[in-house]
Amino acid sequence: MPKDNSADARTAVLYRMVMPEHTCPYGLKSKDLLERQGYTVEDHHLKTKEETEAFKSEHDVKTTPQTFIDGQRIGGHDDLQVYFGKADPDDDGLSYTPVIALFSVAALTAVAFTWYAFQTLLTWQTLGWFVSLSMILLGLQKLKDIESFSTMFLNYDLLAKRWVRYGYIYPFIETGAGILMTAMVATWLSAPLALLIGTIGAVSVFKAVYIDKRELKCACVGGDSNVPLGFVSLTENLGMVAMSVVMLVLLFA
Repeated sequence: MPKDNSADARTAVLYRMVMPEHTCPYGLKSKDLLERQGYTVEDHHLKTKEETEAFKSEHDVKTTPQTFIDGQRIGGHDDLQVYFGKADPDDDGLSYTPVIALFSVAALTAVAFTWYAFQTLLTWQTLGWFVSLSMILLGLQKLKDIESFSTMFLNYDLLAKRWVRYGYIYPFIETGAGILMTAMVATWLSAPLALLIGTIGAVSVFKAVYIDKRELKCACVGGDSNVPLGFVSLTENLGMVAMSVVMLVLLFA
């Protein structure tokens, strides 16, 4: 889409809701984005519901905010992001961002634990803490909305399909096993539990993705996520399996 970047064409007209009881957050985001792109914003506040509805009717739009540049209506905040090349118009919404953030926090926290305990940045224990902390954080995401998680989980988990209640129990097992593994206590309990759910999970994901070739969303970071089911969830489960095996070997060695 052509854009005029000359100095006298850097004005945008923005219409957004600014009411005593509500200020539209996407209107604020649109204004910020326009200013960061070098535009002077002609900021029009829609101060009542009646004024907002009249604006939408006049311009035949369903939502606000609405941005106009050079007399052309660009649209809402999402449309504005696409206009400036900040978003892909064909994006299906799937993203690995949540798991990248979660695993990054788990890794940095594991390093912090290692530094506190051993006065060094990396040991074999760092890897163990990374896995157990990831289990805790992943379990917490599921526990935020266990109903939504269990529903998404039923799409691919083999045991949950046969025993629906497993989808409600799983987050507690994952979180509890992760806490025990982080504290390095009750290995006799935490390792078998993690081995069980990790094995079932790995087999379920492998079957759904690599055998049945299904395109599903992963419930690994909760039921409201848009993370594709695939190697991330498989890695999560294989990590639990590997750590459980190591802990059981050390326990009985």
